[in-house]
Amino acid sequence: MKMFQNKRLALSQSKGFTLIEILVVIGIIAILAAIVLVALNPARQFAQAQQSQRTSNVNAILNAIGQHIADNQGGLPAGIPPGNPAIEGDYDEVSEAFCDDIVPTYIPAIPTDPDSTSEGESISDCMDVDGGDVDYFVVEDDDGRITVCSFNAADETAIEDAENICVTR
Repeated sequence: MKMFQNKRLALSQSKGFTLIEILVVIGIIAILAAIVLVALNPARQFAQAQQSQRTSNVNAILNAIGQHIADNQGGLPAGIPPGNPAIEGDYDEVSEAFCDDIVPTYIPAIPTDPDSTSEGESISDCMDVDGGDVDYFVVEDDDGRITVCSFNAADETAIEDAENICVTR
C-alpha cells in the first residue's frame, strides 16, 4: 500500500510543464525561426530570380539579332542606333522597327522586364513595344558590335553589388 501511495504522489507532482520551461522552448523556437528566415531571405531570392530572367532575356534578344544578321548577309535589324556601350544614356529602348525585323521570325516575342507593370509578359505585337515596359536597350558601337542591356536591374538593397546586365557580341 505504501508503494502505491509513493507512486501516486510522484505522478501528482509531475503534471505539466512549468512556465519557465515553456518560455525557454518558445524562445528557442523563435531564435531558430529567425535564423531560417535570414538564411532563406525571400526578397533576395526573388531579386536573384528577376536578375536571372533579365540575363536570359538579354541573351535571347542578342541571339535573335545574331540569327537575323546570319540570314541577311550581315545586315542588322532596323532601329539599332549607333552609340557608346559604356554610357548608360547612349542607349535606345527596343523600337518598333527593330521589333518588326525580328518578331516572330527570330524570337516569338520581345520580352518585358520582369519587374515592369506588365509582370514579365512578352510583347508579340510590335505596336505595343513603345509602351515603356520593355526596358531592354540595344546599341551598335563603332566597331559594329551589338550590345543589349537591361538597366532596370534589381534594387541594390536586395542584392549586394547589383550591376547592369549587358552582353556584347
